[in-house]
Amino acid sequence: MSSIDMFKRELEEHALRKKARKSLIIISVSVILLVIIIIAALVGGLKRNDNSNKSPPSSSSTPTTESIKAICEVTLYPDSCSSSISSLKSATNSTSNNPEDLFVLSLQAAVNALVEFSSFTQMLADSNSINSPLSKNALSSCESIISDAIDYVNMSVVRFAETENKLSPSTSTINDIRTWLSAAITYQETCIDGLQEFSQGNMKLTEEVRTAMRNSTEFTSNSLAIVTKILSKLRFPMNRKLLNSEVDGSPSWFYPNRRLQDIEKNLPKPNVTVAKDGSGDFETIGEAVKNIPERSRYRFVIYIKEGVYVENATIGKRQWNVTMYGDGIGKTIITNNLNVVDLTPTFISGTLIAEGRGFVAMHMTFRNTAGPEKGQAVAMRSSSDHSIFYKCSFEAYQDTLYVHANRQYYRDCQITGTVDFIFGNAAVVLQNCTIQPREPLPKQFIAITAQSKSDPNQNTGICIQGCDLSTTFNNQNVTADTYLGRPWKDYSTTVVMHSKIGPLLNPQGWTEWVRDITPPETIFYGEYQNSGLGSLLDQRVEWDGYKRNLTDQQASKFTVEGLIQGSEWLVDHARLYNYDLNM
Repeated sequence: MSSIDMFKRELEEHALRKKARKSLIIISVSVILLVIIIIAALVGGLKRNDNSNKSPPSSSSTPTTESIKAICEVTLYPDSCSSSISSLKSATNSTSNNPEDLFVLSLQAAVNALVEFSSFTQMLADSNSINSPLSKNALSSCESIISDAIDYVNMSVVRFAETENKLSPSTSTINDIRTWLSAAITYQETCIDGLQEFSQGNMKLTEEVRTAMRNSTEFTSNSLAIVTKILSKLRFPMNRKLLNSEVDGSPSWFYPNRRLQDIEKNLPKPNVTVAKDGSGDFETIGEAVKNIPERSRYRFVIYIKEGVYVENATIGKRQWNVTMYGDGIGKTIITNNLNVVDLTPTFISGTLIAEGRGFVAMHMTFRNTAGPEKGQAVAMRSSSDHSIFYKCSFEAYQDTLYVHANRQYYRDCQITGTVDFIFGNAAVVLQNCTIQPREPLPKQFIAITAQSKSDPNQNTGICIQGCDLSTTFNNQNVTADTYLGRPWKDYSTTVVMHSKIGPLLNPQGWTEWVRDITPPETIFYGEYQNSGLGSLLDQRVEWDGYKRNLTDQQASKFTVEGLIQGSEWLVDHARLYNYDLNM
């Protein structure tokens, strides 16, 4: 059964506003652009052949092989791209050489490889060759994580299938597909991260799994490269209008023309209320979460009254459009202490975990009390696409806020921690937030961010805009060296702009993932128009991938619009966010 057939239900339930039909003129121009791209790629290939003089052109060359070659030249793995598409093309008896059809075949190749890899991890976990319970648990987690990766690739299949004019997909279609394929790659990396965390020095197991994952990783990367380098070039700048909140989950109570103070006065009517004193529908958050409907197009609102709720809760990936709000920071508190030292993987240690799309949290504190000696201990993990956090606080030590994947927005929040306390591979903007280091263990240093972009075509990164980084948690006397961040993966991307940085910051500004090993030039780290004693740039690191003074054009790529396409899902009439470089 094809990927589109498998996700027919998703196609039916994921209602999207139909795009305005393109005129024949636009279609004609799109075709011309398409031909230009293909011809340019083919001519480039022929020129290289002419210059080599090593052998005459192959007699087996056909329009099909040349089309596939042209498409795959933009990928990081052209050989695996060509072989996988060619194999599926033959198996499905496809006669089309159009880029859009070849792209769909690349997606199907990625799904097939992910399914095969998932079976491998299950087989390995069940085998007698793995004796360590920790390794078995890590492999079991991989199976669940890869299931999510499969979902994101299939969502891309469905989104593209819904596109009326595949020769010129809309900007929003491209953004969605790039986001979800980026997430699929992130989930695969998360599987490896978990194995490394609990391998107990068994690098052989980690490498065995990484080798088995090679096809799925490469094939997903190939699809991402094709949509980024080819399909996105064929589109016209026709941004979709904002969808109805009942469809895409944008909170209807944000608009129209409502200022922040109006939102404060008119919080949404709850579907259920949680209260420790028994005055609500439930006494625990977990009980309320069990009553959230699956795949709902309507927003489900949970009001949590003031109190300290000692529990863990997960908003599942099929629990869409959930809003959770409390009585304020420090009043409504959800807290627990899961951590790596006590054998809970970082990925599931979050006191609250949000996976379903369209999650919104307001006026709450999320806390992990494990303490610095317990290592990684997450207060909040968000993997939710189009998630919003407004006036929330996140309190822990190492790995406080796990911005794992997809598009996220934080406004007027407080984040506290020690090592890598804002980390992950989401496309995330934090605006007008207070970011406060706290004293770590002796001999530890503080890194505010640890971004983990692993593929150059992922549309991910951390942007800290208009935030206050000048104070410490509870005005502690923090003696440890403090840095804006360190690059976790080869394409780590982090920008700090329009922010107030205090003297606590080490003048170098940033530090390596491994001390004294310079990060690769492929990272992108930058600063733009910051203020405060810690913003002085004269002693900053000299890395090739660090830009001490971003241009306006470079910085604009990390705004709410540039990085997370806020106009498509954050309702701009509410004035909840700053759209561009103006703060």
